[in-house]
Amino acid sequence: MDLEKVKRHHQRKQIFKKVFSYTFLIVGSITMLAPFLWMVTTSLKNPGEVSAFTESSWRDWIPVSFVWKNYARVFQAVPFLRFYFNSIFVTVCTTVGQVATSAMAAYAFARLQFPGRDKIFFGYLATMMVPGAVTMIPVFILLRYLGWVDTYKAMIFPGIFSAYGTFMLRQFFLTMPRELEDAAKIDGCSYFGIFWKIILPLSKPALATLTTFTFMGSWMNFMWPLIVINTHEKFTLPVGLSYFQDMYTTNYTLLMAGSMMMILPILIVFMFNQRFFVEGIKLAGLKG
Repeated sequence: MDLEKVKRHHQRKQIFKKVFSYTFLIVGSITMLAPFLWMVTTSLKNPGEVSAFTESSWRDWIPVSFVWKNYARVFQAVPFLRFYFNSIFVTVCTTVGQVATSAMAAYAFARLQFPGRDKIFFGYLATMMVPGAVTMIPVFILLRYLGWVDTYKAMIFPGIFSAYGTFMLRQFFLTMPRELEDAAKIDGCSYFGIFWKIILPLSKPALATLTTFTFMGSWMNFMWPLIVINTHEKFTLPVGLSYFQDMYTTNYTLLMAGSMMMILPILIVFMFNQRFFVEGIKLAGLKG
């Protein structure tokens, strides 16, 4: 009889834990999705339906009539297509450059032997402790001396070198067995051949992670393009969306419609690289 009571008590305890966990996850999901849902509904409203403050009722979130023309009006109000092209060009170049430089530097620090390797790496790693606001002005002055201010190069080149990306890939490269590298050397493979044919194909999870983080950071970067770009035709999307904000009013319907179209590439990149994240989790579990 006592054993049955213990079992029932244990079952009630497990049910309570599940209910509490599911409730917590549901509330957390609603909290995180609420701003996104507000952005979606606002992008489909008439300007008169939008309030800059918290709505009085959840029914106010639902548009009276779905105004799909807001998405077309974004292209009419500002050169949105040009901003989109600028963001894609700058983000792709920055992402490719940063992944390439980080991978090559990480390979050198992880697999090659040369004098002062660890000291150079720790010195490079120490740059992560310097806030970006401290280096912003010196980098701008350097770009001005080079004549790169108000050019695409000013937005691309400062972002293609990353101590964080080098550190992350180096730690991943260190987990690879040396036997693969030794076998490739016996077959006459060069250092670059080992890097290209062995290291990179086995590092897809780490490369996909760095690609996603770099893409998101560059795509959403607002401050740096605002500082180095003066010509409106070279604005990226985060800076271009400020067109919808005046001194006294903000066109929230068009701003939210433009923001919705702005996050689509991020969702596409994340969905494409998601399978590599899962693969990386499996590999980590096998190594553990």
